[in-house]
Amino acid sequence: MSEIVVVEPTDGDRNRASTSGGGGGGRRSAYTTTDQRPFTRSLTLGREHVPEPFDSEKLPVTLVSEIQRFLRVANQIEIDEPRVAYLCRFHAFEVAHNLDRNSSGRGVRQFKTSLLQRLEQDEEVTIRKRKEKSDLRELRRVYREYKDYIIKHGGEYTLETREKLIKARAIASVLYEVLHTVTSAAGPQALADTDHARSEFFVPYNILPLDQGGVHQAIMQLPEIKYAIVIVGNVRGLPFSEEFKRRVPYMDLLDWLQLCFGFQKGNVTNQREHLILLLANSHIRQTHKQASKLADGNVDELMKKFFKNYTEWCKFLDRKSNIRLPYLKQEALQYKVLYIALYLLIWGEAANLRFMPECLCYIFHHMASELHGMLSGAVSLITGETVMPAYGGGFEAFLSKVISPIYEVIREEAMKNKNGTTDHSTWRNYDDLNEFFWSPDCFQIGWPMRLDHDFFCVHPPDDSKKKKSQRKVKTQEEEETINNNEDEEMGPQATVDEPPEQKWLGKTNFAEIRSFWQIFRSFDRMWSFLILSLQAMIIMACHEVESPLQVFDASVVEDVMSIFITSAVLKLIQAILDVVFTWKARCTMNSNRHRKDVLKIMWAMIWTIVLPIYYSSSRKKYTCYSSQDGSWLGEWCYSSYMVAVSCYLISNAVNMVLFLVPSVGKYIETSNTRICTVLSWWGQPKLYVGRGMQESQVSLLKYTLFWVLLLLSKLSFSYTFEIKPLIAPTRHIMTIGVKNYDWHELFPKVKSNAGAIAAIWSPIILVYFMDAQIWYSVYCSVFGGVYGILHHLGEIRTQGMLRSKFDTLPSVFNDCLLPPETKDNKGLMWLCTPGFLKGLENKKGGVLKFAIVWNQIISSFRDEDLISNREMHLMKIPISSELLSNQVRWPVFLLANKLSTALSIARDFVGKHESLLKRIRKDKYMYMAVTECYESLKYILDILVVGDIERRIIAGIVDEIEESIKNSSLLKDLKMSELPALHAKCTELIELLVEGNEDHHYEVVKKLQDIFELVTTDLLVNGSRTMDLLNIDQQLEGDTAEFFRSLEPELFASMHSIHFPLPDSGPLIEKVKRFHLLLTVKDKAMYIPSNLEARRRISFFATSLFMDMPKAPKVRNMLSFSVLTPHYMEEVKFSKKELHSSKEGVSISFYMQKIFPDEWENFLERMGSEKVDEFEDEVNEEDVRDWASFRGQTLSRTIRGMMYYRKALKLQAFLDMAEDDDILQNYEAIERADDTLSAQLDALVDMKFTHVVSCQIYGLQKSTGDPQAQDILDLMKRYPSLRVAYVEEKEEIGAGRPVYSSILLKAVNGFDQEIYRIKLPGPPGIGEGKPENQNHAIIFTRGEALQTIDMNQDNYLEEALKMRNLLQEFLRVRRRSPPTILGMREHIFTGSVSSLAWFMSYQETSFVTIGQRLLANPLRVRFHYGHPDLFDRIFHLTRGGISKASKTINLSEDVYAGFNTTLRRGFVTYHEYMQVGKGRDVGLNQISKFEAKVANGNSEQTLSRDIYRLGRRFDFFRMLSFYFTTVGFYFNSLISVIGVYVFLYGQLYLVLSGLQRALLLEAKVKNIKSLETALASQSFIQLGLLTGLPMVIEIGLERGFLNAIKDFVLMQLQLAAVFFTFSYGTKSHYYGRTILHGGAKYRPTGRKVVVFHSSFTESYRLYSRSHFVKGFELLLLLIVYDLFRRSYQSSVAYVLITYAIWFMSLTWLFAPFLFNPSGFDWGKIVDDWKDWNKWIKQQGGIGIQQDKSWQSWWIEEQAHLLHSGITSRIIELLLSLRFFLYQYGLVYHLDISGHNKNFVVYVLSWIVIVVIFLILKTVNVGKQYLSANHHLAFRLFKAFLFLGVLATIVTLSLICHLSLRDLIVCCLAFLPTGWGLILVGQTLRPKIEGTGFWHFTRVFARAYDYGMGVVLFAPLAVLAWLPIISAFQTRFLFNEAFSRRLHIQPILAAKKKHRS
Repeated sequence: MSEIVVVEPTDGDRNRASTSGGGGGGRRSAYTTTDQRPFTRSLTLGREHVPEPFDSEKLPVTLVSEIQRFLRVANQIEIDEPRVAYLCRFHAFEVAHNLDRNSSGRGVRQFKTSLLQRLEQDEEVTIRKRKEKSDLRELRRVYREYKDYIIKHGGEYTLETREKLIKARAIASVLYEVLHTVTSAAGPQALADTDHARSEFFVPYNILPLDQGGVHQAIMQLPEIKYAIVIVGNVRGLPFSEEFKRRVPYMDLLDWLQLCFGFQKGNVTNQREHLILLLANSHIRQTHKQASKLADGNVDELMKKFFKNYTEWCKFLDRKSNIRLPYLKQEALQYKVLYIALYLLIWGEAANLRFMPECLCYIFHHMASELHGMLSGAVSLITGETVMPAYGGGFEAFLSKVISPIYEVIREEAMKNKNGTTDHSTWRNYDDLNEFFWSPDCFQIGWPMRLDHDFFCVHPPDDSKKKKSQRKVKTQEEEETINNNEDEEMGPQATVDEPPEQKWLGKTNFAEIRSFWQIFRSFDRMWSFLILSLQAMIIMACHEVESPLQVFDASVVEDVMSIFITSAVLKLIQAILDVVFTWKARCTMNSNRHRKDVLKIMWAMIWTIVLPIYYSSSRKKYTCYSSQDGSWLGEWCYSSYMVAVSCYLISNAVNMVLFLVPSVGKYIETSNTRICTVLSWWGQPKLYVGRGMQESQVSLLKYTLFWVLLLLSKLSFSYTFEIKPLIAPTRHIMTIGVKNYDWHELFPKVKSNAGAIAAIWSPIILVYFMDAQIWYSVYCSVFGGVYGILHHLGEIRTQGMLRSKFDTLPSVFNDCLLPPETKDNKGLMWLCTPGFLKGLENKKGGVLKFAIVWNQIISSFRDEDLISNREMHLMKIPISSELLSNQVRWPVFLLANKLSTALSIARDFVGKHESLLKRIRKDKYMYMAVTECYESLKYILDILVVGDIERRIIAGIVDEIEESIKNSSLLKDLKMSELPALHAKCTELIELLVEGNEDHHYEVVKKLQDIFELVTTDLLVNGSRTMDLLNIDQQLEGDTAEFFRSLEPELFASMHSIHFPLPDSGPLIEKVKRFHLLLTVKDKAMYIPSNLEARRRISFFATSLFMDMPKAPKVRNMLSFSVLTPHYMEEVKFSKKELHSSKEGVSISFYMQKIFPDEWENFLERMGSEKVDEFEDEVNEEDVRDWASFRGQTLSRTIRGMMYYRKALKLQAFLDMAEDDDILQNYEAIERADDTLSAQLDALVDMKFTHVVSCQIYGLQKSTGDPQAQDILDLMKRYPSLRVAYVEEKEEIGAGRPVYSSILLKAVNGFDQEIYRIKLPGPPGIGEGKPENQNHAIIFTRGEALQTIDMNQDNYLEEALKMRNLLQEFLRVRRRSPPTILGMREHIFTGSVSSLAWFMSYQETSFVTIGQRLLANPLRVRFHYGHPDLFDRIFHLTRGGISKASKTINLSEDVYAGFNTTLRRGFVTYHEYMQVGKGRDVGLNQISKFEAKVANGNSEQTLSRDIYRLGRRFDFFRMLSFYFTTVGFYFNSLISVIGVYVFLYGQLYLVLSGLQRALLLEAKVKNIKSLETALASQSFIQLGLLTGLPMVIEIGLERGFLNAIKDFVLMQLQLAAVFFTFSYGTKSHYYGRTILHGGAKYRPTGRKVVVFHSSFTESYRLYSRSHFVKGFELLLLLIVYDLFRRSYQSSVAYVLITYAIWFMSLTWLFAPFLFNPSGFDWGKIVDDWKDWNKWIKQQGGIGIQQDKSWQSWWIEEQAHLLHSGITSRIIELLLSLRFFLYQYGLVYHLDISGHNKNFVVYVLSWIVIVVIFLILKTVNVGKQYLSANHHLAFRLFKAFLFLGVLATIVTLSLICHLSLRDLIVCCLAFLPTGWGLILVGQTLRPKIEGTGFWHFTRVFARAYDYGMGVVLFAPLAVLAWLPIISAFQTRFLFNEAFSRRLHIQPILAAKKKHRS
């Protein structure tokens, strides 16, 4: 019970308004009781009964939605109305009993027992406290009290009344249900007496209270809402409306559709609010229309958006749209709203079908037809009856009869995926099922749908048993109605009597085949271009072409033209690949497609034959013509081959024309006319998406220029440095004949040394195909940097720049962030024009509004503890009426030290008054400081001094000084050297005034007298004329001496002379404090704020105001938007246990305090705690939890950030609406006030902004008592506008399977209240988790835009202020259409501590800034790279949503939203004037998991239809941009790694075969420059320089190039190159392995905030196959190469060529330990060694996790091979063969072989291996049979074996000259062979599993892993002995923290202390 004691007794809630359908009235006799009943016992035992709340939160899942509201209300009213509380509980019990009489639900029996006990306990006690004679009267009395209160206070706006009203409504709703039930039980008379007019204002609501009780709320008073409600409520003239109104009294259009089509009630309620808000927001922006009616234009705009996809679909399938409108305008408006509502209701209930937009079009098409038939009163030609919906309007008819059958197909197909282990081509994903509706064949399904159609067949025909069990059977009703549809879509299929045998349709249009050929197939034009260019350059190099003009020589041209033969061959390959790869989708393709594929192959084959024939026959045979005299052509010649090539190139010429005139190509692709269809038939398959994606002419020219320059650079470099230098050595190699090989040459008759040429050319060719990525990186950096400069990026980089430009901020703020005046805004001015303060003169209050906003930003910094109280005061702008006249008093931090400096200048100044004034005016802030101090002193003295004489004296002195200033005689009249003394005295006086202590009255007087004396005596050179005049006046009175005697002691000393303490006026006190700061603040304030994050945020905000952004509209006119955040099990808030638990000695709380020391101190200051070490007693634990959680990657941080949108909009709405007087009262006061304005602001913001968090398992967490559920509820209570959506899984009593529902919650009276419940057809998570989570909650979002935010993101108030500007981008028409996705930049907030986090932060920052800037413009290939992008919500909800969810293939789900948008002619932009925060992983293991997940995702993208279609449909240059910025980056990384292997194996081949010696000695081929160039290119990528250059450019732009270079050098010192090289290995491994074998999966990284030590075992598990094995292989290659390269090759050349490879191999082996905190701590090393030995020896098995046993890990590590295809297995076997090369090559180099080159030597080496295996096996068998019982015999046996082996070795060394070197070489030869055998065994596992071979493979693999572990561990153990190594590691790991003076050492010390 302790969980609910915290519930306040005044709180209330309910979950549903509808009655729960309890039992009948006949069983209610015990329900009502009179006071006649005698008491039989007293349960109170003489004590006063104190009621305890009954737990209303932990309830059985099957009952919670039905009874929770009654139990909550009972708890809330129990103290005041105990009997009514008892009746509520009794009612809850009865409802529970009626729902589950047998108590079969989980936990129901226990609940009913405990509730019954409580009822028995309360029965008699509550009767005694009853105030009426019967329960019925008691209940009716309480109900009426609440009802009267609601009616009386319904129209009030104060915050307190609003909260009480919400509570009263919730309670009254429940009491009405109980009263109705009790009344029914009491009989007909009681029923007649009760209040039948049940008020509808008790209905729970989301944003709009559409019930009667909500009409008084502010949001319902908005005119646009009223008019939208009127439109939606217009049911006049609809058929059946009278009949329906009897069932639903207050019916609107959505109710009518529900009754006609059988939609769910929750769906209707949800979409009603959705539609009203869309109509209202659309209406308010139509400012030029009359406000008295909702203009048709708004609805037309919505119609166009909602049905653009549907009308295009109809046009594509050549069908007539079923949206038919009448001619009457009023009727047409009603019809339009009906069609929109129908679509929304279909979409809202479609569940997983929302990922299939054309399937929804199909459903809408038929339902719209039925709707039109009903509206027009059409009669069916077949039945002669009025057209009615095929599925009727029964309960949940739409869900059960339309959605569920299709959902079942999706679910069963997804189950065939088997968690990503089956091949993609064996099951239909979302895209396959949706694309079936791109074909006219879809209409064969009919309406009502024929469930025996092939579409519903899930299992392929060979699976007959499953097929029979899953076959769909039509019901009798469907068979009767199947022919009643009058649509032409049914066609002849409607009359089929006997359903044909169902067959599985297979893939649709595309099959995701796992092959590297996919890259060639998708980007064939690029590969063809590169291959043909390579061929041409080799030919040119052979001809020794030096200049471009030499290419036109006849011989060169003739040879170069041979590239067209290659082109024909490549086209043939492409045509064959198209057929092979679409074979599994052949069933769904039409015959035209098949014919075209066959024709393409034939056409390509013809050219492949014709061109070589013509080429060979026409060489040197030309026909020449001489042109006319004087013609520039001169003589020109051609051959028959040239004519053939001209014919071959005709199609290319057509494509070139279409490329140059994109509008023509777009028209041809999108038009349905016959001629366009014919023209586009040959080019691409006719698909619904991917048509008309051409860019504008200007964009085309921009990205064409970019790529032409890049390709020219790339090809020039490749020709000059890679290809041309290789021709001469190649010719030399081909000429020499090698007779003597160092091994047994298998192919001795091969001419021209082909092996050597292949070894030399292969790495060059691989680098040639890869190095365009390097050139792209260079050009990206240059172009991106220039673009950033042109767009004002880095306008304000430092604090100094901010200070110098601060006075311009109000002007640019005014231009950008304040709505333009309506009168002046005749044209739409999109771009801000920076100006200065004089620009504000036309806009009254402009500076005032800036000051209000600026102060709010600074306050938010203080609330976030980024700044201290003092810094906040220094940074705020004083608010006063002066601002209305644009007289600004700048923040003190700008004026810091200016007064002291001015006084110093004046004190020592020699010269004229004008020169001094000019010098002070030169610094505007100094002049302002001096002026303000002077004015403030006058103002304060005017208030302080009240005595008449004193005031006259002060006024006179002031007049004298001002006269001196006016006469420019200040330096003559005043002694400037006395100013510092005056400054000191004034400071002392102001300090006393600030304290305001009455006891200091005398000190104040004394200070005033000191100042008076100083001024009159010392400062004024000639004394004060005022004093002289005063003396003269006194003398005239005749009593001078007496006057002076009375004056001197009493000046300022009289009690009535001064007003001290000063009046308690806010503005005055603020002014005095500010004056005090101006007098006292020194140099330090120039570095305010001291917090680096605060500085960065202010600088970026200020910079962004100078960028191009649209004008801000008023909040009321802005686009509305929602934020959607998916959440699963991630951290909501750090729990108390997590906060203080010390894993490895460091708690999160301790860690945070050391990492953010300044913010911790600011937090303690805010909490009022002075002692840092004793905060526990003074600071609330919840506040500490919040503080720490806001610095981690938690959901609470994200929600706080997103709720800044609401705060910003409320502030902006206030500035839009409030008058200047309201503004001067200060925004904080209005925010707190319970007045009408505040309510109006809330209403306006609610209409514009919603935040929905999709906490998928919130229901489960709540039912199991997970603390995270309470944390989520706390967030809802803290932010009342926050909404939480979750999926409820409930066992329905009597149902065979659980029922799933999407539920939306909000917090009401401290509880979570259910708003909407929408039943789902089944579990929603059948695809990838995150997109499915987003999809179920997207129906609860609102508005025209949707921002997708991950739960590791953050937002800031100053950025939220720019949201309405950003939303205006959706209204800017570019490229003839507005954008559909708006990209934003991100700031990585996790880069502040560890070096790895810093590297990741910079890498990510360069990608999301300079990279995406270029992608969006000019390259036009920016997509959606995760969040925080803004989506055009209506565009995406009608086109498949904001991500794709098919299992495995859509692993990187976010990027597919961008692909889908582009394919559907959307438009993605990128804007840098706004940013949000984002967290990244901070430890190497987490980073590697993330990199692996992204690489997996990219490999799956490579196989996807989206990549294929974009690669084929983009024009050539846009396709290049697309390739190099998506999968190309990963493929090039893979090529780069393969290049290293090819180079080393090539060199190994040359060395071991003896070819290298021959080349060096005979052909004199020394250092081949091309190889060095190629390896240098490879190392450029490997060392991370590819990301380094953009990084330097971006940091240079934003922080200055000196800082950029400094940071880059520092990064290298901190081993950034090691990190990037290691990361590069991760990318290439997972990308290559996933394409080959699959196995892609989501890898949770944890996103932990603290960097901990990882054990050696964990590192080995993570990196063994991806890095360690490859590192050892490279090391082995390098060692063998070094051993056998002869002395004829210099060591210097060797080092130069292989340095990068040595670096790579060592990095891959040791980086995980270098970047592991405490990786060289001796204590950790010892623990890791013990753990490693335990892990390697532990047996695996069922239930034993990978981290516990080597065997479990090993089996899991090769799981991808189990499901691999035959082709992939063959490739894996072929790759394994490389390990046998070592043995073959090395055995011929043994001394024992005696230079014998016979093949027998190699065979003998295998005999040796077999003998070794037999010996090991013998020892193993002996161990099994002898070690236990015959221990001595076993030891003797081992000794005998050892001596035998030793004797054999000695004998061989004596007889056969076996040397020590031979033994070493044997190890180098046999170790790779053993590993190769293991790989072969793993690949053949299905064949050998269960045999002895498999057991042997496992034993052998364990031995190898143990050996590799020992080799890795040894150097770590050695280095751990040296203390300096550990210190060095700590320094480079945490250097960023050291540079910020953070406390890393205490953290590490705490770890050591804990360990000790």
